Amino acid sequence: MKFVAFERAKQGTGASRRLRITGRTPGIVYGGTGEPTLIELDHNALFHAIKKEAFHASILEMELAGKEHKVLLRDLQMHPYKQQILHIDFQRVEAKTKMTVKVPVHYSGEEESPAVKTENCLVNHVITELTVSCFPADIPEFIAVDLKGLKKGSPLHIKDITLPKGVKFVAKGQDNPVLVSVSAVSDEAEADAAAAAAAAAPVDPKAAKAAAAKEAKAGAKADAAKPAAKK
Repeated sequence: MKFVAFERAKQGTGASRRLRITGRTPGIVYGGTGEPTLIELDHNALFHAIKKEAFHASILEMELAGKEHKVLLRDLQMHPYKQQILHIDFQRVEAKTKMTVKVPVHYSGEEESPAVKTENCLVNHVITELTVSCFPADIPEFIAVDLKGLKKGSPLHIKDITLPKGVKFVAKGQDNPVLVSVSAVSDEAEADAAAAAAAAAPVDPKAAKAAAAKEAKAGAKADAAKPAAKK
C-alpha cells in the first residue's frame, strides 16, 4: 500500500496546530540506520487510508522527497471526539531485521461447525489480533483461521492453529491463549432469546385490531352467561 509524505521543517505544539488547520497531519519516521525524520501528510487522504486493514498490518511504501521508503505504522493519535488524526508515527523497515507486529485474525466456517449446527453452542472470538515476530517480507496481512471443526466443550487455542511460514507467536503472559471459546446455550436462555425476538418483531395493526375485537367479543359472551344479580 502506497502513500505520499512531505518533509516537515518546523516542530513543536504551535507548529503542529497550525499544520492541522491547513489540513495536514504531523508525523515522524524513525528506526533503522537513519535519523528520525519529521513528516507531514494530507489529512483527508490519510483518514481514508487508516480505514483499510492493510494500512495497520502490512509493510507500507512511503514516497518522500522523490524516494520510496518501506515503513510500518507504529502509532496513531486521534482527537478525543473529532474525526481528526493528531499525529502519526512510522518505523523504517530493514529486510534483515525481525519485527514484532500485531496482525488481525480472520475467522470463518463457524456456522458449518458441529458446535453451531448440531450442538446448540455459542462461539465467541476471544482474540481478534495476534502479536507475532517475523522478517518484514513474511508479515501476513491477516491470519486466517477455519472454525469448521469446532465442537462443544473444545475451545480453540493458539497451539491448535498453524501460523504462516516464518511467523512466530509472541507470548505476553500466556504461551497458549484461547482464541475462540465454545459454550452451550441453555434451554432457558434460548427461550428468553426467542421471547425477546418476538417482542422486537413489528406489530401488524390489522392483526392487533382483530385480536382486540376477538377478546372484546369473548368478554361480552362471558358477561352475558353470568346469572343476573338478585334485587
